[in-house]
Amino acid sequence: MEPPALKIRIQLYCGAEIAMGPGKADLLDAIADHGSISAAARTMGMSYRRAWLLVDVMNRCWQNPLVETTPGSAHGGGARVTAFGDTVLRQYRNLQNELGTAAHGKSYSSLSAAMLDEPKASQKK
Repeated sequence: MEPPALKIRIQLYCGAEIAMGPGKADLLDAIADHGSISAAARTMGMSYRRAWLLVDVMNRCWQNPLVETTPGSAHGGGARVTAFGDTVLRQYRNLQNELGTAAHGKSYSSLSAAMLDEPKASQKK
């Protein structure tokens, strides 16, 4: 019998804004891979506007920008994850990995042992 799935979603807040979370980390990876916010947005199935707003929040929540943009021109524009952004992303991924190991701890094992494989059809007797 396989233990129940454990999903840990880490969101770091800056005031009321999410400064970093799984989606923003994935967006930073996509920007690093594609060199533009629009290409990153396309690969993630989101609008350019949504991706730009997420980048804007990230850049406003950290001591230094995570993404730098270059305006479009005859030579094209683009975006790149800054060195600071790389550091933040790496530390966030490390935190995800560290907390992901909670699935191997005593508390999770105890909870897992007490959980049914499937929910009961009804609470009525």
